[in-house]
Amino acid sequence: MASQNPRARIAQPAPAPASQARPGEGASTATQSQGTAAGSKQVNAFSIDVEDYFQVAALAGAISRESWPDREYRVEANTERILKLLDETQVRGTFFVLGWVAEKSPSLVKRIAAAGHEIACHGHSHQLIYSQTPDVFREETTRAKRHLEDVIGQPVLGYRAASFSITKDSLWALETLIDLGFRYDSSIFPIAGHDRYGIPGASVEIGPVTAPSGRTIVEFPMSAAMFFGVQVPVSGGGYFRILPYWLTRTGLKQINEQAGRPFTFYLHPWEVDPGQPRVKVKAFSRFRHYTNLHKTEGRLRRVLGDFAFSTMRDVLTARGHLQAP
Repeated sequence: MASQNPRARIAQPAPAPASQARPGEGASTATQSQGTAAGSKQVNAFSIDVEDYFQVAALAGAISRESWPDREYRVEANTERILKLLDETQVRGTFFVLGWVAEKSPSLVKRIAAAGHEIACHGHSHQLIYSQTPDVFREETTRAKRHLEDVIGQPVLGYRAASFSITKDSLWALETLIDLGFRYDSSIFPIAGHDRYGIPGASVEIGPVTAPSGRTIVEFPMSAAMFFGVQVPVSGGGYFRILPYWLTRTGLKQINEQAGRPFTFYLHPWEVDPGQPRVKVKAFSRFRHYTNLHKTEGRLRRVLGDFAFSTMRDVLTARGHLQAP
């Protein structure tokens, strides 16, 4: 359902023929990334938001940014664990890397890219966009994008906000993304009722989203499926851990088979790490962060077997939303 706010509206262009895909990318590459077992399955975007456990919004009330350098650093080992699983299943994905992590672990970023995955930007300090000034957001995003590009020697096309914090109150951030040369965003969650994110009524379709100036950028919205008239998030993350797997699978199949479009799936490296340090937080934050960590890797293996995946860039190119340079 389209939003009544024109600034949040996402258009719904028809899929383009495979001939418009970038050479070496697009439909053929995306299908091959899942192997022959994928058959004629819809190819979806697999993504990882590369941040450590101590940088998560749910724990922010108990962990200061100043303490980050002194915390046990686990993101490298956890990301390697995911890279190994993706190699085993022959899946390529998009890694939205936090600038803070990239500066601390440039070799990790290089290893992700060398394995054939797309590197995209997750900002620098994992702060909610609407809690930042436009100047600070521009400065941090510029810093993160430039550093990632320096490390991999390639343009970074995609962006995802910390905690999906592009909302009706922070649509101005789209202007900055366009100015900095991003080709697509994956931050808008078309749901209602969440305390940190969501644009109720925003389109669930992939397509251009309009910034306040009237300029556009391609949006690959986070995935939600309709259950009893309500948009239920099924993109991954905490929903993937907390909700039963059959519900996630049903919602994702609904998007692929009934709506006829790809979905985006995401996880964080800390979600495959049940041994991470326990931080003393309020009950709801503890529930959000720690529930079913021990089940995540097994569920991840299941979803990688049940659906076909590739990078976000490949999926967007195959559908005609990104053009060759």
